[in-house]
Amino acid sequence: MIPNDTSTSLIMIFGATGDLAKRKLYPSLYHLYKKGKLAEKFAVIGTARRAWTHEQFRENIKESIITFVGTNDQIDDFASHFYYQPHDVTDSNSYIQLKKLAEELDTKYSLQGNRIFYLAMAPEFFGTIADHLKSDGLTETIGFKRLVIEKPFGHDLESAESLNAQIRQSFAEEEIYRIDHYLGKAMVQNIEVIRFANAFFEPLWNNRYISNIQITSSEKLGVEERARYYEKSGALRDMVQNHMLQMVALLAMEPPIRLTTEEIRSEKVKVFRALRPIEGDEVEKYFVRGQYDKGTIDNNEVVGYRDEHNVVPQSNTETFVAGKLMIDNFRWAGVPFYIRTGKRLTTKSTKIVIQFKNIPMNLYNKNEQLSPNLLVIHIQPEEGITLHVNAKKSGRNIQTKPVKLNFSNEADNGINTPEAYEKLLYDCLHGDATNFTHWDEVALSWRFVDKISEVWENKQSSFPNYKAGSMGPFEADKLLQQDNFSWWDVTDLDVENC
Repeated sequence: MIPNDTSTSLIMIFGATGDLAKRKLYPSLYHLYKKGKLAEKFAVIGTARRAWTHEQFRENIKESIITFVGTNDQIDDFASHFYYQPHDVTDSNSYIQLKKLAEELDTKYSLQGNRIFYLAMAPEFFGTIADHLKSDGLTETIGFKRLVIEKPFGHDLESAESLNAQIRQSFAEEEIYRIDHYLGKAMVQNIEVIRFANAFFEPLWNNRYISNIQITSSEKLGVEERARYYEKSGALRDMVQNHMLQMVALLAMEPPIRLTTEEIRSEKVKVFRALRPIEGDEVEKYFVRGQYDKGTIDNNEVVGYRDEHNVVPQSNTETFVAGKLMIDNFRWAGVPFYIRTGKRLTTKSTKIVIQFKNIPMNLYNKNEQLSPNLLVIHIQPEEGITLHVNAKKSGRNIQTKPVKLNFSNEADNGINTPEAYEKLLYDCLHGDATNFTHWDEVALSWRFVDKISEVWENKQSSFPNYKAGSMGPFEADKLLQQDNFSWWDVTDLDVENC
């Protein structure tokens, strides 16, 4: 594993005046700074179109920390490491000026030529920036160089392949860090530990003992200001192609021979290769799509998707996806992995439910069926694990009742739980790419999703088909009912503080 030391580096943030940088990147870097996980001599260059000075940029940094962290402790010293360069991503002259500033900071802070290029930009600029970084000399350095890219990585397999080919002209695969912030979440990373560090789980983690696995990621919010992007993306590309499939891979992968980036990625890729392709007429059998109508959220009336700003009046874009995935390998043959994700749903929640098979008979009350054993992994907003087991009711008669055994990060150390971006930035600084997506994972997930997109794009759906404030269209329930299962109510599965 990567040792717990610090790496000195120059971090260049493209899109430094944007919302992502202000809400996530600067607070995450500040937390690393306060915890001593940044080298004493570090520097950050922010670039964007705005004609700011260094001082204006630093004031923006301070405002970010005060707003999103709620403190000003050592804030002046932290902000003093930040520099600003007005920038046009298509103009070589901007890169020449950026290179000059980078070389000055390399000398001033003894950064050893180590450079991280973080692209917090619109995806259409990813390839252009990578090209200029090489052609204008910023990748010519004696230290390491790493390119960090936010999603989406392409719009489909063809565009992803084109973008990857372009970026690979300037950076090797091991220098490309494709961020999926779900992989930085504490309980997503905990999936491996739950499986591989507990003798009573791993022997049961197969089709002999597990009946089905459900992954739900629901949001109360609508598309908000993201409608232009969302109209081109939809829930399938925005959530399933990356976040949902990554969680499936971690749940289904075989134990790696060692905990290295290469071995973990290798096992995840095998899962993607084993995913049963869903195409043609099978799409309607295995997948459900939805689009929210007007409804009520937290006692407030909200509009339907088609009435949102910048949405086409007769939009065919899905805001909800539910699907049944089958993994055709020896461990998981016959076990359905159900996924659902959507906007304007009942609650904001991401949970994984592993449902174990029922025992052959109920010895305690033959007229009733025992409640199934469930392992629930709570990803957000709470973090924790709940194990649902059966125990004896109080009283003279021997009857059973379901009980919960809980572990909650919120009660234990949740207040100090690092943000996903904090963990991922730290990993990038130390060259640990385990929790970033490899090109093979990106390509295979696009290949799976594209077959579904092709069917949906060529067939008009009867939208809208679920009310805001519900848990999606009825067809999503029927998807499980045909297998004699049902969705577990995410609110009933909430972890309780220990």
